[in-house]
Parts: sequence; structure tokens; C-alpha cells
Amino acid sequence: MARAKKNLRKSGRRHPLATAALVGVGLLVTGAAYTGISQTSATAEIDLNAPATIDAGEKLFGANCATCHGAAAQGTPDGPSLVGAGAASVNFQVGTGRMPLAFQGPQGMVKPKQFDEEQTLQMAAYVASLGPGPALPDSRYLQADSDDAGIANGGDLFRINCAMCHNVAAVGGALTEGKFAPALTGVAPTHIYEAMITGPQNMPVFSDANISSQEKADIISYLKYIENQPAVGGLSLGSIGPVAEGLFIWIIGLGSIVGLTVWVTAKSN
Repeated sequence: MARAKKNLRKSGRRHPLATAALVGVGLLVTGAAYTGISQTSATAEIDLNAPATIDAGEKLFGANCATCHGAAAQGTPDGPSLVGAGAASVNFQVGTGRMPLAFQGPQGMVKPKQFDEEQTLQMAAYVASLGPGPALPDSRYLQADSDDAGIANGGDLFRINCAMCHNVAAVGGALTEGKFAPALTGVAPTHIYEAMITGPQNMPVFSDANISSQEKADIISYLKYIENQPAVGGLSLGSIGPVAEGLFIWIIGLGSIVGLTVWVTAKSN
């Protein structure tokens, strides 16, 4: 037996399982390398000024947006010009799923996103290259980390500038001709900020001359504060104001009183 093993070593032949073991190790190494490369690519910061980014965005735009906005984003009867719209506008509209439109209507509806973050930023880079416009917001204003004084200031600014459409509780409200101000609960701080500087659909533009960057950050902090706070008064009824609350009192409150009165009267007789 020892002689056979010695002869096997001299012949240079491998163990029958050696090939399988090498293939397994190779697959593990390849898989680990691919995973690392994929994660690095997905998390790498995108340079919006890089020619490769702009070229990729132009291709995506031509395939998905040019039908309505024109081959050079100059606009058509079906869609406005995007020259000067800026990266922030594209990131808001595409990042919230409003664009591309699902159908023509009073306003774009929020729906599942069609493009991932990298593709969205590539299209934003392309549109930004066509003319100056609102840029992506600085991340330091998107942290919702204002102190108590900042949150209070954000609440005052929101009630003065936004509550007439979005409701004081930020749950949205109806506008004219089938349009509406959407609820702001669950909206990413980036998109809240971008909405303020781009004025999508019926919303006015709040430039830094109207509301400074820090004040916008305070509004975001206020919105996230009320979003995370419990309804201290109990059932909020959607927080849509006195109409719903009055209807609740008339139907439930008075109905309960009348029902109780009838029950007591019947029992006494």
C-alpha cells in the first residue's frame, strides 16, 4: 500500500476530489469579487458633471422622456421644456415616480419608481447640462436635526407658507380642477427640499430669497417631528380639519345620545 501511494505521488496524478475543490474555491472567490464590485458601483458617488454620466443620462432621456419633452428637451405640446429645469426638478419628479407619467391628467401621480437612483441622477445630470437650474440640495440641510427652536421656527414657516394647501398637519388637501396638494408624511427630506426650490405642478417656488436653506431645513425638521409624534388628542380622524370632526360629532356623537335616550326610554317603560 505504501509503495502504491509513493508511485501515485511520483506519477503526478491528483486526488479525484482536487478538481472539484479547485472549482469550488474559484466560484467562491469569483462570487465574492463580483459582490464587492457590485456594492462599490451601487454606492459610489455619482459625479453629475462627468461626461460619462451626462451621456448615460442623455440615452435614458431619449428612450423614456423625449416623446413628450422633445429630443433635446425643448418641449412639445405634450410636455414642457426642461431646459433650465435643473437637476433637482428631475430628481424630484423621477425619484418620486411622478415621471414618466402613467397617464395625462390634472397632475402627476406618485407611483412606484421606474428608475433606480443611479439612473435618476444620470438623467438629472443630462438635464442640468442643458442650462442652469436648481441643483441637488446640500445634504447638511436634509438631516431633520434642527433643535427645538429650529423645529418651532419650521412650524411657523410651514403654517404661514404651506398649510393653506397641505393642511396644518401636512396631510394634504384638495385644490381646484381635480388637483390636490399631496400629504407630506413619509416623503424623503430630499424630495421635500426639492419641491420647495422647483415648485412642481401647482406649488410656488420658494427660493433662498423667500425661505433660506436653513429655514427649509427647519421646515423639514418640523414635518419629521409631527410625523413621528403620537396624536395626543386620541383619534386624529385623518387630521383634515373641522369638517371631518364636525361630521363625526353629528353622526357618532349625537347618534349615540339619541340611541341612548331611546334605549333608556324603552327600558323605563
